[in-house]
Amino acid sequence: MAYSQPFPLAQPPQKTQLPTFGPDLAVRLICPDCRDPNPNIIEEFSSGDLVCGTCGLVLGDRVVDTRSEWRTFANDEGDDPSRVGAASDPLMDGIEQLDTVISFRDGGSGIARELQRAASRGSASRSERNLLQAFRDISSWCDQFSLPKTISDIAKQLYKRSDEEKLLRGKPLDAVIAACIFIACRQAHVPRTFREICNLTHVSKKVLGQCYKALEQAFNLTPGASADRNTTTPGVTGPEDLLVRYCNHLDLPPNVQPICSDIIVKARELGIADGRSPVSIAGGAIYFTCHLLGKVKSAREISTVAGVSEGTIKLVYRLYFNVKEKLVKDEWIKDGKAKLDRLPLDTTSK
Repeated sequence: MAYSQPFPLAQPPQKTQLPTFGPDLAVRLICPDCRDPNPNIIEEFSSGDLVCGTCGLVLGDRVVDTRSEWRTFANDEGDDPSRVGAASDPLMDGIEQLDTVISFRDGGSGIARELQRAASRGSASRSERNLLQAFRDISSWCDQFSLPKTISDIAKQLYKRSDEEKLLRGKPLDAVIAACIFIACRQAHVPRTFREICNLTHVSKKVLGQCYKALEQAFNLTPGASADRNTTTPGVTGPEDLLVRYCNHLDLPPNVQPICSDIIVKARELGIADGRSPVSIAGGAIYFTCHLLGKVKSAREISTVAGVSEGTIKLVYRLYFNVKEKLVKDEWIKDGKAKLDRLPLDTTSK
């Protein structure tokens, strides 16, 4: 009779001892230069350095200040560097920029409205409230127009100066802000037309023009409404400054804009279309260049983008068409980019 061998009993798994990590309290930070057994390590939060108080050796930099940044509310704060909130705006000239808002929820007693009126009367004067509101409107409109912060800052400086000198007393606030944004765009070489500013701010072209002329004379600015462009004079807008945006909106190839700019410069040297507005010249030059390069765009499409009538675009086109041999370079024709026979004689068909 065969006997089977008994199965060995399963051994319980042995637990492996995991190493434990913790701070070694026996380690001390000692200056490697003076080797002082009782180190005097100082954290200079003002400079962000860790310095040995004995020999002055810098042991570390970029020390983070973990202390609370409480503000003292004493009657005389003195030169306390502690602060709360964002950095101060130099344009506000000391006006408090931290707002206290009182809730509308008062159980229907009407006390909240009275508290809001009292807070608004005691917080700032009327001129300061108007300045804050104007700055908010400038920032909001520049954001809607996708304008950089540089233009917003320039517009705020122009408005503050006009408000201090009472240059546009009696004019609507929106019109003054629109004129400041218009001038700021020209000074920052990001030109916008009157029509674009009017559509953004809903200010009539007549009132905007009056405010612009008044600020132009008061600030001694170079007139920028003419089509003549001097590259050495800042603030003057020419038609070639508008080509980049117009060509992008029309979805034209990259080679259209430089050729169109050369045509405008050559036409100015010949005295063609002098006295026309930059918008009209830019629209007519784009219409001429598109037909010349075979990238045809209708006058209606260009009119929608440029904001001028189709008749004005075709009028500038006819002036360019009469001297097309002088405007078109021979190298463009040799390269096959341009063909004079593409230019239509009857512009009413497009």
